[in-house]
Formats: sequence, C-alpha cells, structure tokens
Amino acid sequence: MQALPIFIKITNRLCVVIGGGDVASRKVNMLLKANAAVLVISPNICHELQALAEAQKIQYMQASYAAAQLQGACLVIAATDDAAVNAAVSRDAQAFNIPVNVVDSPDLCTFTMASIVERSPIVIAISSEGNAPVLARYIRTKIETMLPTGYGRIAAIAGEFRDKVKAKFATTQERRIFWEGVLQGPIIERILSGQEAAARKALDDVLSEKVEVKNSGEVYLVGGGPGDPELLTFRALRLMQQCDVCVYDKLVSPEVMELVRRDAELIYVGKVRDQHTLPQEEINELLAKLALQGKRVLRLKGGDPFIFGRGGEEIETLMQHGVPFQVVPGITAANGVSSYAGIPLTHRDYAQACLFITGHLKDGTLDLDWVAMSRPRQTVVIYMGLVGLTQICQQLIAHGVSPDMPAAVIQQGTTQRQRVVTATLSDLAEKVTAAEMKAPCLTIIGEVVQLREKLNWFEPNAKGHL
Repeated sequence: MQALPIFIKITNRLCVVIGGGDVASRKVNMLLKANAAVLVISPNICHELQALAEAQKIQYMQASYAAAQLQGACLVIAATDDAAVNAAVSRDAQAFNIPVNVVDSPDLCTFTMASIVERSPIVIAISSEGNAPVLARYIRTKIETMLPTGYGRIAAIAGEFRDKVKAKFATTQERRIFWEGVLQGPIIERILSGQEAAARKALDDVLSEKVEVKNSGEVYLVGGGPGDPELLTFRALRLMQQCDVCVYDKLVSPEVMELVRRDAELIYVGKVRDQHTLPQEEINELLAKLALQGKRVLRLKGGDPFIFGRGGEEIETLMQHGVPFQVVPGITAANGVSSYAGIPLTHRDYAQACLFITGHLKDGTLDLDWVAMSRPRQTVVIYMGLVGLTQICQQLIAHGVSPDMPAAVIQQGTTQRQRVVTATLSDLAEKVTAAEMKAPCLTIIGEVVQLREKLNWFEPNAKGHL
C-alpha cells in the first residue's frame, strides 16, 4: 500500500475547502455527511454552495486564498481550477501538518477522498490512491448492488446489544461465535425485511436463554418479474442466492432461474391449463414442510406473488403452521410486458384507469365482470386469457365496446423471445391464432394500444412482430 486507509472523525471540526465550483460542492456535501464544520473560501461560489451558505449549513468567506486561512483546520481540500493556487494550498497545509487533498492532483495530496459505499454505520471506502478514480467509482457501483441497504440497520441494532452480549459472554471467542450464529440466522432476515421490533425481541430472547440461536427454516415468497432478469429487485436476487430449496413456477424465465443459487435443490410445481404438477393445496403444504425441516425455501413466481400469483393462499398456510416468511414484490406482467411492448397502460388522452383481469376463474369458468371491463377511457389487461380470447372479444363487443377498439397480445414479454400481435377486437383472436401464439401471453385492450407504433422501443426479433 502507498497509503494507509483510515477513518477520521470530523464531527463539528473545521474543514476548509478552497474553491467554489461544482467540484468543491461535491466535496462539501461529502464533508457535511460526516457532520463537519465546513468553511468555503473562494471569490465566487456556485448556486449549490450559495444555498448551503444561506441555510447556514456552511460558512463562506468571499476572498482569494491566503495561507493564514488554513489555521485551525483538521483537513483541507483544494478544488480550484488554478494550478498555482492548488499547489500553494498543498504546500501551506503540509507546512502546518494539516492533511490536504488536491482534486485530480495525487502528487499534491497527503490523503485522497475514497469512493464511498454508505450503509451507516457501515461505511466502505474504495481508493485507487488517486490513479484511477473512475475505476474506484465503478467498483463502488458493483458493491452497491451486492450490499443490502439494511446492513446499516444490522450494525446499529448490533451496537444496541453490544453491552448485553459482552455481559453474557466473557471471552472474545464466545462473543464471536454468538454473533456468527446470529448473522447466519433468521434474526438478520427479520432486520433486512424491516421487522426490526421482532429482531430485537428475538435477540433479547436468545440472551435471556428463552431460545437458542439456530438456523430455523423460512420461506421467501419472491416475485421473479415478467422474464428479464435485470428487472429483479436487489432483495429478490439476494434471497435467490442464499436459498437451500427453490420451488418455482412455469412462468419463471430460464434467465431468472440461472440466478438461483447453483447448489440449491430445484422443485418444479408449474401449472399448465388443466395440468398441475401439484395442486395448489399441496404446494402450500410443501412450502411449510420444507421450512419446518430447517430449510430456507425460495418460492419463486413469475411476475408478482400477490397479483394472480396465489401468494395470499400460500402464506395463509405458512401462518397456520407458524412458519416465518417474507414477501418480495416483483414487477407484475402488466407493468413489465406493456412497457417492453411500447404500450403505456394509462395516458391522459386515452385512458385514466386500468383493470387487471384474470382470464379464467378458480372454477375454470369465464364469467367475468363484462360491464366493468366495457367502460370507456380505460385499459384492460388480461392475464391467462389466451384460451378464452375469442369469447372475451365477443363479450366485450356485446357489452358495447367498439369492434374497432385496439388490442394486443404479447407473448413472453420482456425477453428476447417477445412477440407482439396488434389488431382490433373484431379480428384479434383470428390474428393470434394465425400467428400461433402460445402461453405465456398477456392481452391489452384499449385506445393506448395504438401508441405502440410510436413508442415501440424494444424489438428483439423484428420478424416476430406482426
């Protein structure tokens, strides 16, 4: 190492910034995050710094640089566009034994400003020692995607219990073993899923010897989105990569399945119309059974678990068995598929409302609320409506919707296999049949469909668009 990585407490301590432009503003904001007392010295300052000065968040001295201005500072930053001034600041600060940073001039620095990943009180600093700041920022973005924001809450709660743990366990080794058990168990998942009160109670119970620290089972009910793996949430990806068992559906795309932990057991419970690998009731019980065996169970669904995903039925069973669980929303097909098809679901000129409809009910019928679906100035999105498409179009026309109403069917939306058929209600079923469209498909009916011609931005296979 050419420099020692350290963290300096600068709360309420004087930090001097020479310069008043955008670069100086960025450095000032970083110092303010650490609660420094910031003094900016420059003949002129940018609007952002002016606003901070007027809000009394910083002090501003309108002046040219002079060495005496550095007296009493705990660190100095030079951020001017004058090389001579920057060199003078560096020379003077070092003469006063004050740490100094000169932006984009590593040879003039006695310290560098690292690229920060902040999960306070957890802070990660990445430095290239001034050689490649862009690379340091790139590495930071990689870490940002891997490190949940909840790690800061974990550290804060661990701090709250530090004295209790120290009183409970006499040696450093005992405390280390205790915290390792906690960090690998369900208490951490409670914090990451926002259940902090439950996590605190669980820690209290462990420390009072009411329960033992153990890795009990849990179910993660995760929405895998409409197909494109880049639409997954950070939390979904984290849980996918730590599960012991993955129970997944037909609608989960192969690309998303590739991101599940490699050595996890995979259990397929997909459903095709009138062909269920497992009835829903058995799936519910399977999830509970696996979790009660101490396994971390990923229940991975296409789209969102609570939008035609039967997630509510599954967690009812989990609650009956006392199995802990968490629900991770996903981008539902209506949102993702319509966006990739270039069809906005609402538009001021065409639709002020949107209905999500399932194409067949629990008993297999197609007895839908045709009156509600036929109202003007709305968009109707139909899940699982491919088999009953002819009847759906006929019923909507019979209930007053114009036969010329624009409509579309999208197959495997958001993926490289996406295909789109656009038509009107009068000929939609015929065109879909001719195109040999197959599930999974989403149907969109409404005036907004005509915008596809202008707004179509995602076209992985031009030949597949009709």
